[in-house]
Amino acid sequence: MPIQPSRLLRASLLVAAFAFASASAFAAEPYTIDPNHTQVEYTYTHFGYSHITGRLNKVEGDFLFDAKDPTKSSIQVDIPIATISVGVPELDAELQSEMFFDAAKYPLASFKSSAVTRIDADHLAVAGDLTMHGITKPATFQVTINKIGTHPMRGVPAVGLDATTTVKRSDFGLNYLVPNVSDEVSIHATMEAYAPKAK
Repeated sequence: MPIQPSRLLRASLLVAAFAFASASAFAAEPYTIDPNHTQVEYTYTHFGYSHITGRLNKVEGDFLFDAKDPTKSSIQVDIPIATISVGVPELDAELQSEMFFDAAKYPLASFKSSAVTRIDADHLAVAGDLTMHGITKPATFQVTINKIGTHPMRGVPAVGLDATTTVKRSDFGLNYLVPNVSDEVSIHATMEAYAPKAK
C-alpha cells in the first residue's frame, strides 16, 4: 500500500523538527562579555631600549560559546581606540592622533572570528579578521581556556580565556617611526564571559 503524501509530509516535518532540536541542543549559546574583567594589552619596543605596554578597554561584542565543543564558538568584538592608554597622557594623545591610530577618523578596532580549531584540551586557535585604522587583515589568536564553570557570584555558566597574537602595524597603515618603534606588536587579551540567567 503506497504511503499517502500527507503522511510523508508529516514524517518529513517530524524528522526536520527533530534534527533542528538536536542541533539546537548542542549549539553555541550567547555569553555576555564582562567589561570589568576583560582587557586588551599590547607591547612594542621603543628604539630597542624599552618594551612599552599599553591597554585598550571597554571591549564589547557578540560571543557565542559551546562549553562541550569550543570549536563551535564564535566571537565578534569592538574596542574604542579612544580608550588606548600607556599611562602617559601626552603619549596617549599622540597614539590617538593622525600620526598613529587617528581615532577621530577610525574610532574602533575590531576582530571577527571565522574558524576555531582545537589544539588540545585547553588551547584553541581562533582565526578571523582584525580591523584597525580602517584596514582589515587576517589574524589568528592563540587561545588558552583558563576555566569553564559556574560563576561564583552570578550562579550561571561562565568561561575565562586568554588570547595572544603578534601583528605588524605597518600592515594596517600605522607606519610612523617604523622600525625604530617596532613594527611587530604583541597583543594579549584576557576575557571573562557568562551565560544569561535562566528565565
